[in-house]
Amino acid sequence: MFCFQCEQTSGGTGCKLRAGVCGKSHECATMQDLLLELLKEWAAKRPAPEPGLMADALFATVTNVDFDTEKIAELCRRVAAKIPRELPADTAGLLELGREYKFTRRLQELGEDAAKLGELLLYGLKGMAAYYHHARRLGASDAKIDAFLARALRALAERVPAEELVGLILECGSVNYLAMQLLNEHHIARFGKPEPTEVRVTPVAGKAILVSGHDLDDLEQLLIQTEGRGINVYTHGEMLPAHGYPGLKKYKHLVGNYGGAWQDQQKEFDLFPGAILMTTNCIQKPRPTYMDRIFTTGLVEYPGARHVKNGEFGPVIEAALMQPGFPADGPEKKIMVGFGHDAVASVAETVAGAVKAGKIRHFFLIGGCDGAKPGRNYYTELAEKVPQDCVILTLACGKYRFNKLEFGDIGGIPRLLDVGQCNDAYSAVRIASMLAAAFHCSINDLPLTIILSWYEQKAVAVLLTLLSLGVKNIKLGPSLPAFVSPATLRLLVEKFNIGPVTTPDEDIAAALK
Repeated sequence: MFCFQCEQTSGGTGCKLRAGVCGKSHECATMQDLLLELLKEWAAKRPAPEPGLMADALFATVTNVDFDTEKIAELCRRVAAKIPRELPADTAGLLELGREYKFTRRLQELGEDAAKLGELLLYGLKGMAAYYHHARRLGASDAKIDAFLARALRALAERVPAEELVGLILECGSVNYLAMQLLNEHHIARFGKPEPTEVRVTPVAGKAILVSGHDLDDLEQLLIQTEGRGINVYTHGEMLPAHGYPGLKKYKHLVGNYGGAWQDQQKEFDLFPGAILMTTNCIQKPRPTYMDRIFTTGLVEYPGARHVKNGEFGPVIEAALMQPGFPADGPEKKIMVGFGHDAVASVAETVAGAVKAGKIRHFFLIGGCDGAKPGRNYYTELAEKVPQDCVILTLACGKYRFNKLEFGDIGGIPRLLDVGQCNDAYSAVRIASMLAAAFHCSINDLPLTIILSWYEQKAVAVLLTLLSLGVKNIKLGPSLPAFVSPATLRLLVEKFNIGPVTTPDEDIAAALK
C-alpha cells in the first residue's frame, strides 16, 4: 500500500507497509485506490450528475470511515456498473487490479508537482463529499455540488495541466463553502438554531449509550427510540455540539458528553459501561473488550463490529440494557457549547464595543482535527497562554485539548466560544465576516489569528475554503501535509502567507504585534 492522506502518516511521508497508522489494511487501501480510479473513469464518461453515490463513495475513502475491504468492493461494483465496466468476479482479482492505481505509479508518470496537486484536489473532494453526505441525510441536494464533483473527478481522469488543477483546487474550496452552508441551513431547519448551553461532562447513574461521530440525524433517531426506555444517551467526540440544538437538547435523556477526542476512544470506550454507536468517521480498531457492544451505522464499517442499517437501533438498545451502566452520579462538571454564528450575532455589538473600548485585544481561532501524533500539546499550551484580554474561538475535535479548562469571561463574554463541529466551519467564517462588517474592514484586517490543527480530508476541504475566500496568514500544524509538493507550498506561502506553527509563545507574540 501507499497512503499519505492524513497528518499521522508514517514518518511524515506515507504508510507503505501492510497496514496504515490508522489501522487500515493494505487490502482495504488497495480496494480504495480501485474505487477512486473507477469514480474518475465514471466521471470521464460525463454522466448526468447522480446525487448520492459519487459523494458517498468519496466519503467512504476518508480516513477512519470504512475499514471493511468487502464493503469497499461492493462500492467498486456499484460504480463500475455505472460506467459500465466489467470487474473481476472475486476479491483477489479486484485487489490485483487495484494495485495498478497506486499513487506511486501516478508519481512516476506525472512528476511530483502534478501528481501531488491531483491528490490535494482529490482530498478536498473527499472532505466536501463528507459534508454533502450529511446534508443529503437531511434531505438536501445541490446541482452545483453534484456537477462539480463529477467535473473535478473528470479533470483528474484526464490529467489536466497543473495550472488548471490549481484553479480547480480553489474552486473546490468555494463549492465546499456551499456544501457547509447547505448543511448548516438544514441542521437549523431540522434542529433549530444552536444556543449557548451548559453540557454535563460527568456520568449520571443508569444504563447508557454513547454516540460518536458527526451525524445528528442518527442521534435524533436514537433519542426517539430510547425515550422512556430508562437509558441515558451521551455524546462523544464531534457529537458534543448536539447539545446546543433546541431540537436535540429537548430530550431529557440526552444527559451529557463522555470522554474527549476520537484518538482516545479505545481507552474511553473500554471504560464506558454501555453500548457505543459510531455514526461516521473517527472509528479506531475496537478492542476485544468492547467489540460485542460497539455498533456502526451509515458509511462507517469495521470488520467484526456489528453494523445497523436504516436507523434501526434496536440491537444497540438491547446491548445497552444488558450492560451495567453507571452505578452512581459523578461529581457535577459542565462546559459551554452552542456559540454558532446566530448566537454570536446576537451579541456582536457588545463584542465590537468591547474591542473598541480596549477590553478585548485579539481573537484566536484555534480549531481543527485532533490526533494522537506527538506535538499536539502545542494547542493546549497555546490556549493556556493566550492573554486574558483575548477571546478564543474553537471548533472541531481539536478543542478537546483545552475545552475543559477554565478561561473566564471578559465583561460577560466567555473567553472560550465553542462554535461546534468541523461541519460548523461555515459558522466560524460567518462570525469572522460579522466582525469584519462591524469594523468596516476585511477578514484579513481583523484582530484575528487563525491557528488550525489538521488530521484528515475534511480539514483539507475547510482549509481550501478559507483560501478560496482569500483568508491569509493561517498557521497550520502540527506538521504540513506530505501530499503538498515544495512548489505548491511556495505558492501557498507567496499568495496566502500560510505557514507552519512554531511555538505557542512565538505564535502569540507574532499575532499580537
